[in-house]
Amino acid sequence: MRFRDRRDAGRALAAALGHWRGLPGLQVLALPRGGVPVAAEVAKALDAPLDVLVVRKVGWPAQPEVALAAIASGGAMVRNPGVIATAGIEEDELAALAAAEQRELARRERAYRGGRAPLDVAGRPVLVVDDGLATGATMAVALSALRALGAGQLGVAVPVGAPEAVARCETLADEVACLATPRDFSAVGAYYDSFPQVADDEVRHLLDR
Repeated sequence: MRFRDRRDAGRALAAALGHWRGLPGLQVLALPRGGVPVAAEVAKALDAPLDVLVVRKVGWPAQPEVALAAIASGGAMVRNPGVIATAGIEEDELAALAAAEQRELARRERAYRGGRAPLDVAGRPVLVVDDGLATGATMAVALSALRALGAGQLGVAVPVGAPEAVARCETLADEVACLATPRDFSAVGAYYDSFPQVADDEVRHLLDR
């Protein structure tokens, strides 16, 4: 399965999520930046409010696209032990890398959410949307943070994901909707015809709209 772009993927994903429509208090949350255009289409189809949960990957310096861990607003961090062991990263080095990402996380929180009130998901059904799952570390930390905030029914919705990452999320969420789980998964962008970086201005535009 391939998608023209993130909005096309969002529309395809929304078609598989009709049973979420009408749930009292439903909140759609996007993982910025790439998840926002996908989630905007989902939120529109489900007639639900859209917001973001800021999460940052802590990348392996030798291969930045590979996640050692991920962090979320509020201080939650989920480690990827296999990658950490393979990379030979010590705890103090991981802490320094995480601190650098924490600064960027705080900047994005201010840039995207502005003066909005803190997320209030206590007891509410929450659907977390991204443009794909590679290792699942970023989504895992998001789910951990939302559990800590007292979210009710917790779902994950992505257009494409590595089978191992989807299985990881299935242990953390009440439901995972993933349209494609290719066994030879390479990278999220490989399943999109157009996969440009999403700019901060686009994130703000979609949230304001």
